[in-house]
Amino acid sequence: MTDLSSRIGTGERHRILHVFRAPVGGLFRHVVDLTRLQAEAGHAVGLVCDASTGGERAERALADLGPHLALGVTRIPMRRNPHASDLGALRAVRERALAEQVDVLHGHGAKGGVFARLAPLGRAGRTVIRAYTPHGGSYNYRPGTPLHRLYMAAEQMMARTTDLFLFESEYVASRHAAFAGGAPRLQRIVHNGLAEAEFAPVETAADPFDLVYVGELREAKGLPVLLRALAKVRAQGREMRLLMVGSGPDTESLAAMAENLGLRHAIAFEPPQAIRPVLGRGRVMVVPSLAESLPYVVLEAAAAAQPLVATNVGGIPEIFGSLSGDLVPPGDCEALSVAIMRILDEEPAIREGRARALSEALRMRFSMNRMATDVLCGYAAAFRAKRVRAAQAPVTA
Repeated sequence: MTDLSSRIGTGERHRILHVFRAPVGGLFRHVVDLTRLQAEAGHAVGLVCDASTGGERAERALADLGPHLALGVTRIPMRRNPHASDLGALRAVRERALAEQVDVLHGHGAKGGVFARLAPLGRAGRTVIRAYTPHGGSYNYRPGTPLHRLYMAAEQMMARTTDLFLFESEYVASRHAAFAGGAPRLQRIVHNGLAEAEFAPVETAADPFDLVYVGELREAKGLPVLLRALAKVRAQGREMRLLMVGSGPDTESLAAMAENLGLRHAIAFEPPQAIRPVLGRGRVMVVPSLAESLPYVVLEAAAAAQPLVATNVGGIPEIFGSLSGDLVPPGDCEALSVAIMRILDEEPAIREGRARALSEALRMRFSMNRMATDVLCGYAAAFRAKRVRAAQAPVTA
């Protein structure tokens, strides 16, 4: 058993329900890691998530996590966008929280945050803390757009029912302060964390692809920009190849775009899979995102000392630190193609030395144990604040 609880100076054991929508991607990885560590620290943990996303890979991951889930896993229909069915999901979260007598409702992502913070618990909810980790979510919408204004108004309203904000990056915390308005009741910056084994370098395969992309196949990930940059480089006589690993709603349109750009033989599309073996199949990892929070894919690649080309969005500069000057403006096809050629044309010793330096810089700042400890410290602070508020509340006849 880990000593996470002893580190925060409390012997309390909590009953924690993590609520989120899709059991895929970095958000799911964060919840899985947090669940394991909280269970090992003696807490009873359960999950509520969508029933229709993730496929067989999510089923396997949830089955593997089963021994750590004292409160089990509940899968219910959850839509990505606001929908009338959200009321049914809200009732399901309420029923699960009351049945398990949870004292922590921790929402992840926009939808999980809504359900965890708005589920009506009545008198039983007086001692429950409601925590929220955005993972980007609604904060990534472009400021000034109708959707951004709508979602920020909702965040401002829900802040009143939030006992603890656990922002995964300084970037998202600043977006909340700027657009949701008002100071949160209590907040912490808790960076995503990695296990020590993830800092072991990966071996490059024989005859590797020049570039590798791992993640969702969505236009918001900047993939049309990447395809145009690749076409631009190849038009200069560079026979460059790209491996794209992932799935998503824009898979077919991206494949059609690759065909139209004459890239059919330059790109290999493969389904989602573990990232470390994929990293070894490419010389350089490319992350062309238009918006991000604190992406695990960048953390994982950087920790493994994989050379990286990434965009200057969200919390990515927090990962790169003093090396953030190497980041590329988002949506800039020309800048992306130049950055790709520059890193591939570097002397291997220079390219690999910079990648190792970034890996070492991450080791202390993005520890998985530190992440879990900081979350538990946040819970403890929220419980203390709630008890103080209860003691100060006027007594009614």
